[in-house]
Amino acid sequence: MYTFKKEERLCNKKLIDELFHNGSSFLCYPFKVSWMLVGDAQQFPVQIVLAVSKKRFKSAVDRNLIKRRMREAYRLHKQQYLYDQLNIADKKIVLSLGYIGKEITPSDFTHKKMLKLLTQLSVEVAK
Repeated sequence: MYTFKKEERLCNKKLIDELFHNGSSFLCYPFKVSWMLVGDAQQFPVQIVLAVSKKRFKSAVDRNLIKRRMREAYRLHKQQYLYDQLNIADKKIVLSLGYIGKEITPSDFTHKKMLKLLTQLSVEVAK
């Protein structure tokens, strides 16, 4: 329930390209969310890729810190706010979370924004 396994990560380059060309997106500062419905028989309801701009955050230590916080917030809240709604609707999606903030935000702020993002995403997918 509160895990983040390798199978949940989006690694397929064709799917990533298709996601950025044909997917829907919205902003929920400090995140940019791109998502797309897929018909594949994947094991998990969501496959996700996390991105932090190298242009904005030159240091790998900073990029890794932000990605770690994003992963942790997603891992803790995905089941209740996203997976349950997707399983009810019997839909599967691929998802991209890009960090567009200009500074490193505290963990509690990241968690709060992740909750908002996941609820907004579940509403968008349900349409």
